[in-house]
Amino acid sequence: MALYAILLIAIALAMDSFAVSIVNGCTIRNLRVHHVMKVAFCFAVFQALMPLAGYVAGVGFRDYVNSYGHWIAFFILLFVGAKMVYESFSLGSEAQHCPIAREERAHSLRRILLLSFATSIDALAVGVSFSLLNLSIWFPVFIIGLVTFAFSFAGVYIGNRFGRVREEYIERLGGAILIAIGVKILLEHL
Repeated sequence: MALYAILLIAIALAMDSFAVSIVNGCTIRNLRVHHVMKVAFCFAVFQALMPLAGYVAGVGFRDYVNSYGHWIAFFILLFVGAKMVYESFSLGSEAQHCPIAREERAHSLRRILLLSFATSIDALAVGVSFSLLNLSIWFPVFIIGLVTFAFSFAGVYIGNRFGRVREEYIERLGGAILIAIGVKILLEHL
């Protein structure tokens, strides 16, 4: 497969991670490099491992991924997005009493891993496709991971730089965006 085709696939797969990374950056008040690295690394690892898993699973798993993968991604993003919207209503009083608690939620490895998994479900189908076409998987996996890392890294900084408005509104908007991404994934597959 040509490099430009692999790059286009990698960019397409990285777009959901990019959007979620922007939302994540918007919700962080005191952004640190280790947080940016954690987000970018988690998204990149999941985006790279999912095609590899799809490749290994091959034909037998293809029908399951095509039939249910979008539902899994939808429900995870719906859950996380709804939780963000719900939690945004307590930000005003929480920020006065304990602003660190909100920062810890945004930095939560569990939350980042859940979002990483949800945004990488589509990559599983890409791996299955590579398997069916009998293409090598190692170079595409590397490129997909690299592109996702770069997009997620930039997304967190972009969100943090340009998302400085009232935190509870950003949290609500971020939750709505995650829900919208979940709905988009669902509608693309129905």
